[in-house]
Amino acid sequence: MSTDLLPECGVARFLTLLEGPWATLIVRELLHGPHRFTELRMALPRISPHTLTSRLRQFETYGLVTRTAYPEIPPRVEYCLTPLGEGLGPVLQTMAEWATSIPDPASPADGQDTPLPR
Repeated sequence: MSTDLLPECGVARFLTLLEGPWATLIVRELLHGPHRFTELRMALPRISPHTLTSRLRQFETYGLVTRTAYPEIPPRVEYCLTPLGEGLGPVLQTMAEWATSIPDPASPADGQDTPLPR
């Protein structure tokens, strides 16, 4: 995602800000409170460090996340949603409710033929 102007359409803007399969999952984790980088990596075990860093920087650029570095040894950095980022909580909840309302497709093993879409 570049830092160019965002689309005017709200849906396109949302998809630009939360592009990629990991963006909403990172926000989901941060909705539970501040996390360190390694905590996010453990919560999302298949995400690469590069992707996580990239998404967190993008979120920081657009004001969805704050990064706080503490002057300790070893250094400690925490990521936290801003009020703007926390506003995604109801959006993700609605997405989750909608997604869980969709039944699993019938499998061929259950004896039902699934018609092909036309």
